[in-house]
This record gives sequence, C-alpha cells and structure tokens, in this order.
Amino acid sequence: MRSRPKIAAVLATVIVPVAAVTVALGAPPAGAAVGGSGPYPADYENAASLANHTIFRPQNLPAERLPILVWGNGGCSANGLSQGNFLREIASHGFLAIANGAPNGSGSTTSQMLTQSIDWAVAENSRPGSKYYDKLDTTKVAVAGFSCGGLEAYAVSNDPRVTTTGIFSSGLLNDADDYQLRRLTKPIAYFIGGPSDIAYPNAIDDWGKLPAGLPAFMGNLNVGHGGTYDQPNGGEFGRVAVLYLKWRLKGDTTAGANFVGANCGLCHSQWSVQQKNLTLDGDPPPTTAPPTVAPTTAPPTVPPTTPPPTGTPACTAAYTVQDQWNSGFVATVTVTAASTPLTGWRVTLNLPSGASVSSMWNGVASGTSGTVTVTNQSYNGRLAAGQSTSFGFQGSGNGSGATVTCAGA
Repeated sequence: MRSRPKIAAVLATVIVPVAAVTVALGAPPAGAAVGGSGPYPADYENAASLANHTIFRPQNLPAERLPILVWGNGGCSANGLSQGNFLREIASHGFLAIANGAPNGSGSTTSQMLTQSIDWAVAENSRPGSKYYDKLDTTKVAVAGFSCGGLEAYAVSNDPRVTTTGIFSSGLLNDADDYQLRRLTKPIAYFIGGPSDIAYPNAIDDWGKLPAGLPAFMGNLNVGHGGTYDQPNGGEFGRVAVLYLKWRLKGDTTAGANFVGANCGLCHSQWSVQQKNLTLDGDPPPTTAPPTVAPTTAPPTVPPTTPPPTGTPACTAAYTVQDQWNSGFVATVTVTAASTPLTGWRVTLNLPSGASVSSMWNGVASGTSGTVTVTNQSYNGRLAAGQSTSFGFQGSGNGSGATVTCAGA
C-alpha cells in the first residue's frame, strides 16, 4: 500500500518558478531567447493549431528528422514554460519537445493534452506547407512528465505511437491505477530526486510492480522533489534526459552506455542506479566468426546419410496465471531457449473457450482469442542457450487451461 494524501497534494501543486526560465517570457516566438548546450540553439513557439501547448524546437530545423517528446509539467501546470530550461536543452540536441500549456498559461492540464501533442506532430509532419513537413520522426515518440505531469505520462503510455516513457519525480498515487503498469510494453525510465523526494516511495513501489521482462532504468539523484529543471540547461536532469532520449529515440548506443550494464556511465557517479532487462539495442551478442580461409580438403560430394537439422533453434514456453478474478485474469508466459541461441521466438497460445487477450506487454500478438500467435518484441528476441525471457497479458474470462508451445522465429 502507498501513502497517498501528502504526496497527492504535493504532486498537484509543485510548479518550478517561471522566473527561473531564461527565455524571453511574453515575447513573440521570433524574439524568444535561444540556447541549450546542443548543436541546434533552440527556442519556443506557440501554434494556433495547438494553442494550449508550448513547442520547443531548434531555431533552424536541421536536415535530420526530429524525434518527438511530449511533456507534462510539474503540478499539471498549464504554463508550458514551467520546465522551460530543461525542455529547451532537449530541443537543442535535435528533438521537438511539446509541453502541455501555452507559454505563461494558467490553470491545469490533462493527460489528453499529451495525446493532442502527438496527433498534432503527426499531422504537421504530413501537411505540405508546414515548417515541420517531413522534418519529424513520428516513429520515435517519448511521453514523459514531472511530478503530476508524470501521472499524465503514465495515463497515455499505452498509446501505440509511444516508443518510451519517462517518469520524473513521480509515481502512481493509488493501487487501483496499477493496471497502467501492467499494460506497459515499451521501455520506461525513472529519474527521481532520491529518498528526500516526496515521490520516491511511490516510484519505488511502481518499480517493483513493472511487468517481468520490461526494459527499465531508475536513476536517483539526491536533490529532492524539485529536481534541477530550473538550472541552466536543466541541470543534471537535463543532461541525463538528453542522453536517454538520444539512446531510445535516435539509437545512440554511446549515449545508451550510460544506462546499461554494471559499468554504465551513471553507475559510478552521483546517481544511484537500478536496471531491469536492459541491453544496447542493435548490439547482438558476439558469435563465433566463420572461417575466412577455404578448407584445404574439398567437401565430400556424397550427401550425408543423416540430413542436417533444419529450422531455427528450439525453445520451450511455460504458462502461469498470476491473478484471476470474476471477469478477467493476468498471465505470464516464460520463454526459454534450448541448447542453441535464439534470434527470435514465436509462441502459439491456445486460450480456453470464452477467454481473450485485452492487452499484452513484451510480446506482439496476432489475434485475441482461440489460437493466438505471439512473437518477440525487438528487445527480447535474442536469447543465449538456456536463457529465458517472458511476456504477459491481461485477459477477459477464465485463464486456466490455456496451453502454449514455442518455436524459433
């Protein structure tokens, strides 16, 4: 169980002082101060077609397509400049960052505004005449937020367009909302202000409830709940957020090395680090190279009496119902490679009559009832001999009696 009332009040009211944002507040976008430590000095603007948001972007759009970050502010503030230094820093490294709320706006925001940001970016990228026409990478979208904004990020993290989720000094307030954790299928990262952060206990509670096999990172920097967002370039939180986004949205494995492995870049720093299921994408395990010199003896021309094995390496699957209630259930399937490595796997899931899949994490399902085929995600298909991974799903009906078989893919 979580301690609720105190943190709920804090998450609803934490707003970084706007005076700390070193941009020309109130000035038109063309006159806004530019900056950030990245190669593309950034500023912000407000678009008539997205009036209740603030758009941070490189002042001069680069040739490379910009991945997208949609952001919920601390306190769910409708002032899109609440974390302006932080978001401008991110934009200066070649990202489009859209914050809920207009510049100097008032009131509060909702999670639906994050979805509006994604919708708008996708539409602008495909609209001839838009300055963003064919300039955005709409296949790479991060949803993130600080404090109350982190709760907004959780709420839309199941959007199929989302590539990764970032939770900054936040955690779910109610155990009834834990379904938002169970439905996570994409990598997630937590950046928390250490034990003195009011959100720390809830973030730790969420961490312990993440789906098995989900790639996840948690970093704690002992600065308390306010973070470093109002410091020049967003301070240390800004620096680390840029590295994470470069890794997850641009495939920069040098940046990713700061988060992966026992010797990760943040592992021996002021950050306290926890990791789950992290590998550097695109870094397959080493294999034995084939010989580069032709054998001196020609191979026999007579076919062998025993044909060579065909197909891909075998695997096994084990099905477990973790929770069952009157109208639904949660189940986990553990996939284990046999005596040879796997480069991918495919599980055939035979559900009992009346049962169906509602949502799934760490696997890609074809079908929802009867015989369902599940294949690996991009991050959990490679398994060494004897190594295991798992996927899970929430279903309706009764989950008992399902059967599973596994094959290499």
